Amino acid sequence: MFIQKAIYNISIRAYYIVLWIASFFNKKAKLWIDGRKIKIEKVENAESIWFHCASLGEFEQARPLLEKLKKDYPHFKIVLTFFSPSGYEIRKNYSEADFVYYLPLDTKKKAEEFIRKINPKMVFFIKYEFWFNFLEQLHIKKINTYLVSGIFRSKQSFFKPYGKLFRKMLDFFSHLFVQNENSLQLLKSIDLKNISQANDTRFDRVVAIRNKAKTFPEIEQFVENKPCIVLGSSWLVDDKLFKNSLETLNNYKLIIAPHDINNERIKEVQSLFPNSILYSDIKKYRQEKVLIINNMGMLSSIYQYGQIAYIGGGFGVSIHNILEAAVYGIPVLFGPAHHKMKEAADLIANKGGFEVNNLGELKTILTTLKNKEKLQKSSNSAFKYVQENTGGTEKILSFLKKEKIIQKI
Repeated sequence: MFIQKAIYNISIRAYYIVLWIASFFNKKAKLWIDGRKIKIEKVENAESIWFHCASLGEFEQARPLLEKLKKDYPHFKIVLTFFSPSGYEIRKNYSEADFVYYLPLDTKKKAEEFIRKINPKMVFFIKYEFWFNFLEQLHIKKINTYLVSGIFRSKQSFFKPYGKLFRKMLDFFSHLFVQNENSLQLLKSIDLKNISQANDTRFDRVVAIRNKAKTFPEIEQFVENKPCIVLGSSWLVDDKLFKNSLETLNNYKLIIAPHDINNERIKEVQSLFPNSILYSDIKKYRQEKVLIINNMGMLSSIYQYGQIAYIGGGFGVSIHNILEAAVYGIPVLFGPAHHKMKEAADLIANKGGFEVNNLGELKTILTTLKNKEKLQKSSNSAFKYVQENTGGTEKILSFLKKEKIIQKI
């Protein structure tokens, strides 16, 4: 393993050099490099709880547990780190964390320095963040370290003959909380003992969002008690599918919340749907059939006005968050790029979700869901699926209390 570790450390430094070079002409790379120059403050007169997330999606998984610990154990400082600028730049002012940083480069020296400064009582790595030097130093210092909402697949390096270094990283965790039975069995196959199933904490997060959802009287007026489809985080390819499905929609209203809301993108959507109105102009509503949401932060609440949701991204890298829609008990449609999303496969299996590969399939699904009985059955399946998978946060907290890692003050 000495050779594997040496290769790993060389690769980490080589990755930094590549990004440093890229930072001269790539904005995201520059944010990645410059963000790691921010001074790490020493946590004075207190211990911390450290949460590390790759990006924004993993932050949403961490959030229910983070906020519960913050509320119940206020004497701990909360340290939140991100690997990616897409997480840090959006959440760098997150009010529930006392400190928000980029994760320092994973070298032994930087890991030792960071851990010494933040003085963590416990550490939570979210989903699939594995950094050898940080995990090794946490293990050496006997700091309780947990993986939250982990999910594993047989093709990963942990389960390959050459994966000794990766398996060692798993040994460094005090306990691994995984999302499903398949992950549990895979970890057992490599003789890991400190493991348990605790579901995906994102389910707890979307339920909390639904329970605090804002209402928008102006959108209610737009919908006018007619059936409505919400296109969430849509891209141009998604918009075009619905442009070409208008005859199938008949009396449906359509709410489109593009993934990007820059002027060029909004004009792109407007050109596809001439009979549309922007949310910023909704006071001028004149019976348009399409509402375009041209601001941020509303989508998770807007799903409450839909009978059906279509989630964008499935004809690109990957679909966006489908649980934010399913939590309202509505069928979710999405493109084919979803194979790393367990919830997509689960919803397809129980008929609460539908994969769309082309225009013909979209029209067929929409026609099927016009049947009130089939729509209701699919809606019930989506809602039931979310309800059955909540509770991951409480399972983790119960474990920590049972092991006396944390105690009520």
